[in-house]
Amino acid sequence: MRKTLKTFLAILGIVALDQIAKGILLFLITGSAFVWGPAWSVIPVPYLMAHVTNFFNIVFTWNPGTAFSLFRTLGDNAPLIMIIATGAIIALLLYYLIMRCKHYERTPLILIIGGALGNLVDRLRFGAVIDFLDFHIGGAHWPSFNIADAFITIGILVYILNWWMERRRCLKNLKG
Repeated sequence: MRKTLKTFLAILGIVALDQIAKGILLFLITGSAFVWGPAWSVIPVPYLMAHVTNFFNIVFTWNPGTAFSLFRTLGDNAPLIMIIATGAIIALLLYYLIMRCKHYERTPLILIIGGALGNLVDRLRFGAVIDFLDFHIGGAHWPSFNIADAFITIGILVYILNWWMERRRCLKNLKG
């Protein structure tokens, strides 16, 4: 029970961090962090907020697709498709996390689920996700992303690394 509570608090912490960052951006643009519904008419896309370094800007963009702007062109049904798909994936990952995951899978799954929930909140509020981190080299920009996307990506990378290390450990035990 205690492990489950810590797990859910960690997931909620990730969602809170993501939503606070996005709330600050909304406040700076609109004067309110509590904007609801399609806000495309309120906030221009894309909106350069700050040039931070020669390779990093803070921007404001709406992303109806997935992480790093993938599937951005699904059309008018994109918000509904993305909400259903994201919700189903989160449900499956939560089930696996609570009922079946191995010790080395717990942390990466928490990162992935927290990030996915952060983006789901945006999809439910706006029909799209707020992206604001813009890394670039000269005029070549990586698709803008947000804190939730970063947690998802890091979670996937840690999951793969942990799986690989666990596999090596098991193979070493079989040989030795």
